[in-house]
Amino acid sequence: MSDDAVARVAALAAASEPAFGETRVLGIDGRSGAGKSTFARAVSARLGAPLIQVESLYEGWEGLDRGIELLADEVLAPLAAGGVGRLRHYDWERGDWGGAVAVHPAPVLVVEGVGVGAQRVAPYLSMLVWLEAPVALRRARALARDGETYRPYWDVWAAQEEALLAREAIADRATLVIRTSG
Repeated sequence: MSDDAVARVAALAAASEPAFGETRVLGIDGRSGAGKSTFARAVSARLGAPLIQVESLYEGWEGLDRGIELLADEVLAPLAAGGVGRLRHYDWERGDWGGAVAVHPAPVLVVEGVGVGAQRVAPYLSMLVWLEAPVALRRARALARDGETYRPYWDVWAAQEEALLAREAIADRATLVIRTSG
């Protein structure tokens, strides 16, 4: 990911309208392996902003839609109401929920994961970035990241992404689309 893209998105996020209170929420979305986590970490570090990774809210390989609901209901809605959000952590190895951490308001929050641009979450976002990459590259990245653990679930996860994107047209609503490459 280029430093120019990181700098551009960080500047746009810092200048965006607050989503609620004084908090600007930058959503970074894209399909599995598009580079969301790497890009979000870089933008978060540049802004000195907390990073919320929605992966911890997916209840396993078939939990995409539920993770989006939890992001909206347990993290962002309480923050928008002036309270503290609750970020649960799903333990993918155990197949069960672990603990949760409090999410406090901040000048900028970076929220990253498949589905953060869904209609259910959109009212809480100041800005949405969609990362796009070719399927072969995304798959290679995902398998390099997660190893053989992901291989048997690639099609299951991809089917959920397809259904979500057909329903939501997230990339069409993005403030900015960034094409990533190897």
